[in-house]
Amino acid sequence: MLFSTVAFVCGFLPAVLLIYYTMLRGKRQAQNYFLLFSSLAFYAWGEPLFVFVLILSFTCNWAFGLLVYKYHDDRGRSKLFIVLMLIFNLSIMFIFKYLMFTIGNINLLFKSSLTVPKILLPIGISFFTFQAISYVVDIYRGKKAAQKNLLNCGLFIAFFPALVAGPIIRYDTIADQIMDREETFDDFSEGACRFIVGLAKKVLLANSFAVVADRGFAMSQGGDTSVTFAWIGAIAYTLQIYYDFSGYSDMAIGLGKMFGFKLPENFNYPYISGSASEFWRRWHISLGSWFRDYVYIPLGGSRVRTRRLVLNLFVVWLLTGIWHGANWTFICWGLLYFVFITIEKLTRFESRSFPGVLKHAYLMLIVIAGWVLFRSGTIGGAVEYLGVMAGLAGKPLIDANTVVYVKEYFYYFLFGIIFITPAAKAVSAKAAKHGLLRTATGALYAVAFSALFLLTLSYLVKGTYNPFIYFNF
Repeated sequence: MLFSTVAFVCGFLPAVLLIYYTMLRGKRQAQNYFLLFSSLAFYAWGEPLFVFVLILSFTCNWAFGLLVYKYHDDRGRSKLFIVLMLIFNLSIMFIFKYLMFTIGNINLLFKSSLTVPKILLPIGISFFTFQAISYVVDIYRGKKAAQKNLLNCGLFIAFFPALVAGPIIRYDTIADQIMDREETFDDFSEGACRFIVGLAKKVLLANSFAVVADRGFAMSQGGDTSVTFAWIGAIAYTLQIYYDFSGYSDMAIGLGKMFGFKLPENFNYPYISGSASEFWRRWHISLGSWFRDYVYIPLGGSRVRTRRLVLNLFVVWLLTGIWHGANWTFICWGLLYFVFITIEKLTRFESRSFPGVLKHAYLMLIVIAGWVLFRSGTIGGAVEYLGVMAGLAGKPLIDANTVVYVKEYFYYFLFGIIFITPAAKAVSAKAAKHGLLRTATGALYAVAFSALFLLTLSYLVKGTYNPFIYFNF
């Protein structure tokens, strides 16, 4: 099930909220069991068989957590359980996500004819698998005691707001909330507003940019495009993936607040960054911090010799690329950031006094080129597209499509560019500081959110939607 559907907004969510706050009010354990059941139903809506993969995942990781906690004083045995846990989790990911890719490349490399099985990818497997791994590792590190209740552990791993596209939640940030969270009217209303903002990002902006991006990349494959329209397509995808993924994260965080959970932030205006390193401190924060805490720092982090530092960064960014998908384009995309982040660290780029405008231009060139590689089906297709953007493919500077799409989507691009900056948030914060949102403007604020929700709902009813990009990971 998707958040951006009438079935979820007008059916599933109201029903879950109604039962949670009426029939089960004040019954915390019953509420937890109900949320777990609802999460499994949410997942099974589109993945009726793969829900058993999810159940297997949280059941086995619950057992690993108990064993690691029980033998915490026996480091040899607890390490053995950690190794077995990693083998179990990574094997599931490999079978469903990378087996076809691996066999296909073996056939290509060795001219063999091994049968490539047709395996469907369970939605969100990378997210809930990483969450499960962090759960057991944090128990091993002594951050939290193991969760003795299987269903409560299942709720942590399978909680439907963050189940299929994050943010990746750490157990130590949510463990106390499982039984001791507090639901308030202020949190509920704030969560509802956050959900509406995320829904609008997805339906009104991301879906609109998707039309332009799809057209731009399709025309490039057909060889019938111009330099400017190639740029428009690339910029459209740059905006699409941000509003698509940050919109989902907003909805997830908002839904969590509606049930009393405080989920971690996942974005902090990444497109205002001045370096690749800063970009990844602001983009998909939960994934970046996961690799930092569970891969980079255990390898030695940055407190090592230069050669080892480069190796550590290489491992992290290779794994980051692989995590995003079974395609050489994702691996090259991850290694692209490895190159630039390594150069930045070795040259101390962020501490140098280059003009901010130049730093930002440098970063956005990397990001846009990276998203072209990310969006393209093949490395050759990405190189060809980038060649058109650079004016090296002999294509005209401008064509009729450029004029048509600029006219039709001008305001989408305008608002899209405005809202990737903190400007709107700063205005809202200033108004709140002066108490304006609690007086007459407060009523206008409520009306504005209601109108935004109705407008977004009307788009959903018309059927203008496309799947979330990060559901594929």
